[in-house]
Amino acid sequence: MLNYSEACERNKEVILQLLQQYMHDRSLVLEIGSGSGQHAIHFANALSHLKWQPSDLHFNLPALAENLAEYAPANVLSPLELDVIEDTWQLPVEPDAAFTANTLHIMDEVCVEAFIRGIGQVLPVGGCLCAYGPFRYDGCYTSESNARFDLWLKQRDSRSGIRDFETIVGWAEEVGLICEQDHDMPANNQFQVWRKVT
Repeated sequence: MLNYSEACERNKEVILQLLQQYMHDRSLVLEIGSGSGQHAIHFANALSHLKWQPSDLHFNLPALAENLAEYAPANVLSPLELDVIEDTWQLPVEPDAAFTANTLHIMDEVCVEAFIRGIGQVLPVGGCLCAYGPFRYDGCYTSESNARFDLWLKQRDSRSGIRDFETIVGWAEEVGLICEQDHDMPANNQFQVWRKVT
């Protein structure tokens, strides 16, 4: 598999347990930042009632498309090129849910705000976003290992870093999203469920 991710392999089962809870009544999920496609393949196999729409930046699409062509079940759609910074996301589908994992600390802050704004545009009222990854709360890390990880991220790319939950809440409220659930996960990660209410 091209661009194989050890992190995806480690976390896919614990994420799936929560997706089964929150995606049981959904029909089409837009995944932002699908990477290798490991999550899309695993989740779509387990959640066969869903259509799963992978997406990523243009330079990641060839490897993603090749992996999906070889391994994905029929309910995984062809991957889309999606750059969250675009003012309007041009989608050929109408998702009622969205999912992203380990992306918000890789994007710069401008892109994270654009991501929230884009989710607010494409989800209908009642739609949900499930987001997995590390976050800070009240300016504090949830662990020493996350503090070290954040330092490593910033040394690699000064624009990246673990995001403040309260900042995301502010952006989300502007587009009618509220955080309904925030689950503690292994390896000091969170699984957040956001609902479109207006």
